[in-house]
Amino acid sequence: MIVGEIRRYLRDSCALKVGRSTKDLAYRALTAKEELKRSGSEPDNAAIAEYLGCSEKDVDEALGAISDPLSIYEPFSSGDGEDLTLSERIADPEGDSWIDGIALKEALRHCTKREAEILRIRYYNGKTQTEAAMQAGVSQAQISRIEKSALQKLRKYMT
Repeated sequence: MIVGEIRRYLRDSCALKVGRSTKDLAYRALTAKEELKRSGSEPDNAAIAEYLGCSEKDVDEALGAISDPLSIYEPFSSGDGEDLTLSERIADPEGDSWIDGIALKEALRHCTKREAEILRIRYYNGKTQTEAAMQAGVSQAQISRIEKSALQKLRKYMT
């Protein structure tokens, strides 16, 4: 019973929820790695997979699933002497932050369809409030109020 409780604790103590079969494979892979080390050099995942009788992809995924998640803002050495964060390493070549794009999409979910449409017309299409009003069939003052409300929501949900 105690051994079962210890296994359950180890299985459920990860930062991310991972399936039981994946965790079991990861722990079998770690055990196999230790056994293979005793008989020679450091085994790679292909050797571990062969030893366990499963695919290398399964071993890679299982071992990755039990590792601690890294912050995308934590600096690490890139090998060329320059410390970069993960977000800088995977950034858009044009310098656009994909993280901001995700945050914007999530914040836009809190806007009404009308607010989102006005923001699209104004900021993605580059129209003035008067042009947006003509396109939406409302007054410029209404565009101003809708835009102000939408921008307040975006500020609230993006900070």
